[in-house]
Amino acid sequence: MNTKPVFHGSDIEKICEYYNLKKENIVNFGANVNPLGLSVRVKDAVASHLDLLSSYPDREYTALREVISGYCGIPADFILPGSGSSELISLLIEARAPRRTLILGPTYSEYSRELAFSGSTQTYYHLDPAKDFMPDTDDLCRALDDGYDFLILCNPNNPTSSAILSGDMEKILTFCARKNIFVMIDETYVEFAPDIHEVTAVPFTEKFSNLMVLRGVSKFFAAPGLRLGYGVTGNRVFLEKMKEKQIPWSLNSIGAYAGEIMFRDQEYIKKTRELILSERGRMYAELRELPAFKAYFPYANFILLKIQKPGVASADVFEKCIKNNLMIRDCSSFQCLDGEYIRFCVMMPEDNTRLLEVLKSISA
Repeated sequence: MNTKPVFHGSDIEKICEYYNLKKENIVNFGANVNPLGLSVRVKDAVASHLDLLSSYPDREYTALREVISGYCGIPADFILPGSGSSELISLLIEARAPRRTLILGPTYSEYSRELAFSGSTQTYYHLDPAKDFMPDTDDLCRALDDGYDFLILCNPNNPTSSAILSGDMEKILTFCARKNIFVMIDETYVEFAPDIHEVTAVPFTEKFSNLMVLRGVSKFFAAPGLRLGYGVTGNRVFLEKMKEKQIPWSLNSIGAYAGEIMFRDQEYIKKTRELILSERGRMYAELRELPAFKAYFPYANFILLKIQKPGVASADVFEKCIKNNLMIRDCSSFQCLDGEYIRFCVMMPEDNTRLLEVLKSISA
């Protein structure tokens, strides 16, 4: 029986204690955060505006919403800023008060946790690894036609890195609108997609009132500690209902100001996409050649591997990597993910090469 612990992507302190390692030596492939780190422009701007902490933020976050409006190409009054996407997930579920929820799985566990507080029943629609975790749209709609009133999608999805493209998404949203099913789409990783326009559902908020898209700055903008997220919906009545339940000044002054700088930092955005798209393509091409693993095509900044080598478990691969100061994610804790899987994000080229060498040694 394998009694080794399974660690979350943020559990680096626990991992270092367990394996007697130094935190500063670890390359964290498990957290899915942009390896470029926080934008220099944001750092400089925040450092020179610390006096903002002496004043309350604008309760309506007018300037921030205008910047996000330009970034996303939608009206500013479609936007609700919040304290990370986690707060917005909680607010949305509380305001919507769903009775029966369908979740595409495997996926992020926070959805299930928040639903557990709401009284909603929750069921997982299992994505098929034989179909590269891409949903069968017609089959999904048939499943939804069983009394569900709420659908949760993560797109691109964590941990599979698969995505529902816009044509299929429109079919799903059209069906859900007809059946009065509200759809929450978490787009935490959408800015990493090869073609963002092919994946994002934000433009559909102008057509469908049964939709809210959530995003944040934790991963792409490497700012998980800022706790800045935003929701987008064309349903102004529902948006106001969420605002009524939101704690006033939910997002602090520094977070709001930093967001205004982030979304306008085109140099950082371009540099990030160039790095991730180039390195992700290189890694995926090399991983496809390793017989010990099945690599799934990635739309996010991370890659999911299924271990196919007899006698090798995800805990074994995790341990081999961490002993080389490379921290990946053992996916044993994800619901709906039967078998042995690991996940890791794209880091800097030299670190990616080190990880590839370890994985090649396992496959040999």
